[in-house]
Amino acid sequence: MIPRLTARAGRAAGPSPAGFDRRLIAPMVLGSVLNPVNSSMIAVALVPIGIAFGAPPAETVWLVSALYLATAVGQPVIGRLVDTYGPRRLYLTGTALVGVAGLLGALAPSLGALIAARVLLGFGTSAAYPAAMRLTRAEAERTGQDSPAGVLAALAVAAQTVAVVGPALGGLLIGFGGWRAVFTVNVPLSAACLVLGVRRLPRTAPPRGGRRGVDLPGMALFTVMLVALMLFLTAPRTDRWYLPLLAAAAAAAFALRELRSRDPFIDLRVLGGNGPLLATYLRQLLAYTTSYAFMYGYTQWLEQGRGLSAAKAGLVLLPLSATALAVSALTGRREAVRVKLLTGSALQIAGSAALLLVRADSPAWLLLGVGALLGVPQGLVGLAAQSALYRQADPERIASAAGLLRTFMYLGALGASAATAAFYPHRADTAGLHGLALFMLAGSTLLLATTVPDRSLGRLTSGKA
Repeated sequence: MIPRLTARAGRAAGPSPAGFDRRLIAPMVLGSVLNPVNSSMIAVALVPIGIAFGAPPAETVWLVSALYLATAVGQPVIGRLVDTYGPRRLYLTGTALVGVAGLLGALAPSLGALIAARVLLGFGTSAAYPAAMRLTRAEAERTGQDSPAGVLAALAVAAQTVAVVGPALGGLLIGFGGWRAVFTVNVPLSAACLVLGVRRLPRTAPPRGGRRGVDLPGMALFTVMLVALMLFLTAPRTDRWYLPLLAAAAAAAFALRELRSRDPFIDLRVLGGNGPLLATYLRQLLAYTTSYAFMYGYTQWLEQGRGLSAAKAGLVLLPLSATALAVSALTGRREAVRVKLLTGSALQIAGSAALLLVRADSPAWLLLGVGALLGVPQGLVGLAAQSALYRQADPERIASAAGLLRTFMYLGALGASAATAAFYPHRADTAGLHGLALFMLAGSTLLLATTVPDRSLGRLTSGKA
């Protein structure tokens, strides 16, 4: 059962029935950026952490993979719990874990302990986005306004902006306080989320039927399937042949369980009949594989292939931040899903091709220009995918559907980190960067190929700007 959102007494009571309760926006946005800020800041910290612990890129890449492994599993699972029990308690629990993970990371004595902190951080950041989508849907139902484009744009713009600002922010933090500052910053962010969440998020009515609706066996099988698959993707070697077999077996058992369950974790009958939503998930995977391959691969190359410091590498990526922010702000309130996807995929192709021109002695304008060019699709594709999902998903399962959208994003990030490790086996040199650019070019071409024939995307609009 979907819990009924009820107003709190006192300061949190009585939102205006005429429009979206704007007091929800601050905790929604701040919570939703916890994952992208941690995903992106680590890009400039990989080299300093590797030096501190004497670890090569093939080992420090686990700092990336561990976060996405946890969040890829955690987002749809916690999203289903949000759909069942309401957003408030999951939001507060998750954001509290972020603060704990930040402290553990700042004090980590070894690379293994740091990776464990990233796993906890991944689970902690998995609650806020599904909670925000559930709140958005609840407010749309309460007010009768079917066009939450402004609210969805605020979520997407914040996430996109923080994701691209993250490397620059991480570089500044490392410059002032060393790489441990990248983890410490989670403590005040967590505290702010907790204060805002307690004061502003609505309480929910107790769920009827106790734990009814929580498909624990389905969640467990989904977790086994996804973990086995992603562990293989991080290092696809012949001596790990058992992992794809385990993933396939878990997938078969999961499908059997979900098709027979009265209240499945993921309703495969509905999902299987929703071709447009499946296509949205595929596009999310392709788009973010390219985006994260650039973010991680280019940043490491700037530090090792070009010889820049972490702080300077972060500054080189500022045009990426600026163009993504400008494009998101200018286009956020108009859904225009198909136009955004077509434009974004075409510019990803152009940016990936431009990366082939980069050399260790390339002029600064070229290094900055590549980032500026690839910032445009970062500002378009995330908005388009989020708007498409809001229109295509079952309203009663919007949080779990949103969590699954993030899972495909993290699968893309994981594929990108695996590709980065493959093209940079020892160090981030120019030959490896060009190989990564060809990988990005292939993914961007597939994104365009899945978008061009899909005319249904042009009809995904409420008719309101």
